[in-house]
Amino acid sequence: MKRVSKFFLFVMLGLIIAGCSTTKDESKQTDSTNKEVAQKIKVTSVGTITTLDSALYDDVYSSDNIGQIIEGLYRIDKNNEPELGIAAAEPKVSKDGKVYTFKLRDTKWSNGDPVTADDFVYAFQNVVDPTYGSQNADSMAVIKNGESIAAGNAAVDTLGVKAIDDQTLEITLEQPVAYFKKLLTGTRFLPKDSKFAKEKKKEYGTSAENVVANGPFVLSGWDGTNETWVLKKNKNYWDAKNVKLDEVQVDVIKETSTGVNLFDTDATDFTVLTDEYAKQKQSSKEYHSVSKALVGYIGFNTQREMTGNLHVRKAIAQAFNKKAFTENVLADGSTELDGLVANNFAKDPDGKEEFRDENGKLLTYDLDAAKEEWKKAKEELGKDTISLELLSADTSSAKKTVEFLQGELEENLDGLKITTKSVPIGQRLTLNRSGEFDLFFGTWTPDYADPIDFLQPYMTNGGINFGKYSNTAYDESINNVLTTLANDPEKRWEELLKAEKILIKQDVAIAPVYQGSIAYLEAANVKGIQTLPFGRSVSYRLAYVK
Repeated sequence: MKRVSKFFLFVMLGLIIAGCSTTKDESKQTDSTNKEVAQKIKVTSVGTITTLDSALYDDVYSSDNIGQIIEGLYRIDKNNEPELGIAAAEPKVSKDGKVYTFKLRDTKWSNGDPVTADDFVYAFQNVVDPTYGSQNADSMAVIKNGESIAAGNAAVDTLGVKAIDDQTLEITLEQPVAYFKKLLTGTRFLPKDSKFAKEKKKEYGTSAENVVANGPFVLSGWDGTNETWVLKKNKNYWDAKNVKLDEVQVDVIKETSTGVNLFDTDATDFTVLTDEYAKQKQSSKEYHSVSKALVGYIGFNTQREMTGNLHVRKAIAQAFNKKAFTENVLADGSTELDGLVANNFAKDPDGKEEFRDENGKLLTYDLDAAKEEWKKAKEELGKDTISLELLSADTSSAKKTVEFLQGELEENLDGLKITTKSVPIGQRLTLNRSGEFDLFFGTWTPDYADPIDFLQPYMTNGGINFGKYSNTAYDESINNVLTTLANDPEKRWEELLKAEKILIKQDVAIAPVYQGSIAYLEAANVKGIQTLPFGRSVSYRLAYVK
């Protein structure tokens, strides 16, 4: 009986252990003592959300959060390359390379609505519809009739995006686009729950309650103006089993010191560093730095008398020490930049030479040249003194940037008086769109690795052409790149090089300042947060707590 009892006990224990091992939630992580670790992290953001509408965003912070909750046909993998997202398989492509036919996964929005092909059609039409108010319509120029619709010369429903049925999406391009897969990972090409969005109308995307998700997370706690919100795991996401985090709490901070203090007291797990804090933390095991295709620049209002003067723009563009700025002010791995297209971003069709290397340094720090241009400007304008306002966002990094520029420009250009104005990013963008500025400091990060995404936005009606720069020759070059030269890689490349020289060296539509890096602190037990080199800046889809 003892032997039977022992055998029975052994069998029962085995069944219990086996039962535990097969029913355990595989998404939970365990530490070395086999205890479950809560899959929750806290992070900081240096900017607020201005909208969750993928057609209306103009800033990286809104784009980041839209990208956490909404997924397009493709998503970005762990190597920063496009991989299938809502698309169930690679598309069928017509022989002429213009028509793409996608089959969609059978998946749902967070409110239970099915994700359909019409959700993509509706979202794409919002971006290009002149009455919707998007500043990003130029991104749809690659799609058939996109440019004509944006100009008001064709009906919105003629855009080359069609729902063949609920699960079949057809996209027709104006010309073949070699980088189309990368393009589709961008925030502008994300879908909307068309049924939900039509019900919400202008309220769509204005708060967490006015948007639904089909991506890794759902967003809650954002009322449209507050500076804290929460990303929670989306149970309806098609790949939810591979999303480890249950919750990401996001807190907006305006000062780097605040983020560092939060990190040092274990009150946050991830925070971005700038200036002296980047220097202080470089020896820490929790310090990381990743180069980005982000460009910081000065924008000029070409519609105003002073900043509309070419000599004024040339003088300002060459009168500040970029190297001193990146090394002593930012100190986060950022580097000086003398063109618009970033370093280590795109290579020629043969894959041999970088765009930035081939096109050279177009606007360098050159004090003698700056002073000569300034002399010409004052003579041409008939003024001995010139006063300008420099607008920026109110983040710590932006404020320190404009303070540096103010000091350099006033010291190096005799008779120049600079006043600075730092406001929340949403207000800065509003002032930009309405043309209420002389100069502004801003940043731009392309959505995909092709020089056109740096250059196209500065066409006459470009999405971030806040200074209203216009040059027929420049517009013609960009149009050639997008159309007649689309299938001729060599000539297309030469046209891109030519266009950048017109924009930066000849017309000085903007003045490049630096190419950014992300320096950040990440808790040792947090793994897999993606800091992205272009497009959105951060993704938590692959992150987990160890």
